[in-house]
Amino acid sequence: MTKISSLATATAVASLLLMGAASAQTTAPAKTEATKTETKAPAEKKAEKPRTAASLECSKEADAKGLHGKERKKFRSECRKAATAKAN
Repeated sequence: MTKISSLATATAVASLLLMGAASAQTTAPAKTEATKTETKAPAEKKAEKPRTAASLECSKEADAKGLHGKERKKFRSECRKAATAKAN
């Protein structure tokens, strides 16, 4: 009787271990052509609108001042507003 119960226990443990290994071996999802064509490079996303001369000049000034992040965004926004106010 003990031989049968120990054999059943060993079989149950072995099957649990094998089931874990089998479920871990999943295949990667196939890449489709649609995902390759839908993704755009960052330069293409920003190329939707041409940049104005004022915007380019403000970017150059921000680069010269070494601004990054929120400070750069704020500076460029104020600079462009000032440039449009001068133009009008």
